[in-house]
Amino acid sequence: MECKTYTLNKLKNYKFVVVISSHKGKIVLSRHKNRTTWETQGGHIETGENALEAAERELYEESGATIFTIMPAFDYCVCGKIGEANGIVFIAEIKEFGSIPDSEMEEIAFFDELPFNLTYPEITPVLFLEAQNIKKVLL
Repeated sequence: MECKTYTLNKLKNYKFVVVISSHKGKIVLSRHKNRTTWETQGGHIETGENALEAAERELYEESGATIFTIMPAFDYCVCGKIGEANGIVFIAEIKEFGSIPDSEMEEIAFFDELPFNLTYPEITPVLFLEAQNIKKVLL
């Protein structure tokens, strides 16, 4: 599996959103109820949703974030044996959390850097590196 990044709005036919979120300078990652690994918030864009709506929904469902700022940052494509899937990466700063809704996620945790036990080790580090480059340009 390979993950490639592209400038925002370069790709089409988006299927996924990924949200790289932080809170008070810490990376916010979620843990699925059936896994011991950590992941960003995100998932499929549902029928009738645009990418921003999907990102906001996934951020809330998978972290409990209730007050946040969020912005699209760049496109990505994951290529593998089963084909390609395009998506958009969003960057979010979470100001306030509520409870995580009853969903597939068990908990969130805060990190200074990415942990080694990631759910998607071929994808997440690539996206974080690009997000760090984007943040430097924006500052």
